[in-house]
Amino acid sequence: MQHDVSIDESTRAQLIELAPAMRARAGEVAQLILQRIQSTIPAYARPLEGTFGEAIVGGVEQGVLEFVDRLVDPGSTGTGTAELFRLLGRYEVIEGRGIDVLHAAYRIGARVGWQALSEFGQRSGLPVSAMCELAGALFAYIDELSSLSHEGYTAAQARAAGALERRRKRLLDRMLGDPAPAHGELGALADAARWPLPEQVVVVVLDPPGGQHPSPTPELDADVLVDLESDQPCLVVPAGRGRTEELGRALAGWRAVTGPAVDVADARHSLRWARGVAALVRDGVLPGRPLTDGAEHLVALWLLSDAALAARLARQATEPLSAVAVKQRERLAETLSAWLETRGGAPEIAAQLGVHPQTVRYRLHQLEDLYGERLHDPDTRFALTAALRVRRLLSRRTE
Repeated sequence: MQHDVSIDESTRAQLIELAPAMRARAGEVAQLILQRIQSTIPAYARPLEGTFGEAIVGGVEQGVLEFVDRLVDPGSTGTGTAELFRLLGRYEVIEGRGIDVLHAAYRIGARVGWQALSEFGQRSGLPVSAMCELAGALFAYIDELSSLSHEGYTAAQARAAGALERRRKRLLDRMLGDPAPAHGELGALADAARWPLPEQVVVVVLDPPGGQHPSPTPELDADVLVDLESDQPCLVVPAGRGRTEELGRALAGWRAVTGPAVDVADARHSLRWARGVAALVRDGVLPGRPLTDGAEHLVALWLLSDAALAARLARQATEPLSAVAVKQRERLAETLSAWLETRGGAPEIAAQLGVHPQTVRYRLHQLEDLYGERLHDPDTRFALTAALRVRRLLSRRTE
């Protein structure tokens, strides 16, 4: 936006007469400004070459000339100066600098410009009142140029952030998709996304309570790849110690399940396992917590990976118990499971179940009668242990 600068008409009349001399000095003043900027700001100390250098040199000289034009003709709109100074802001993004560096250059330009202008005004015999008006006009103009560059910087930053996010999303999708990425593919995608490729990652599956994303959006470290927009939101996190607590704090309001740490090329497996554990949490088989470590529940996931087969194993394991009443069947199944898992004596099993040791001995005798020699076969005992655990897990499933 062009700033309106109020200058007294008598002052403007004097400036119109002085304008040719002021324009003649534009190149000299521009060089003074550039020299001071380069000697003061290290980021601009390198030779002003190529497209960037041309933009800086041209921008400063064109800015000086347009300032003179504005003084003598308030309606002057310049010839592309606004776009040129927006371009300077965009270059700061390309160069990887903050906008504060360019703002500092503008402040230096204002000081050098005012020094040159005041010397010129004194030599030309301009009154103090006119010099005050010129000072106001100069600093208003510098503010305008600074705003234009900030506008260009912000727009370029938004575009760069959007492009980077798209590249990071493409990396995440490829990492988690099938088939497995080709050798070297992830490295190229990670470089484009400015994401240091770790050796191992953990995939985190997010389950927004009630299907609604909590607000605000979680603040996550820059090394976390994020997909919150899909129907099945997830994160890819470099594996490492201390991340669980950080994630728990960042994901407050979400229900999350972390998959096990895997090699980065196998991230899709961590995703699949995390989703499987999340389904068991939703079904009530596993306890619902804000953050569930899926690596702690891989056995349950494995045992229940085929629901129909798991149910058949559970029925097959307890088939010998069908000869007793339902209540007694549950007690015997509980005792058999405790005996298989602990291989302890009656006192130890009794303590675990909260019953008298003699009760345990009686039940174990009943189990010997019902199962016979099968209890002494290692393969059968393994199968019974797994099947009874499946039965216990399935009993928690919510309808």
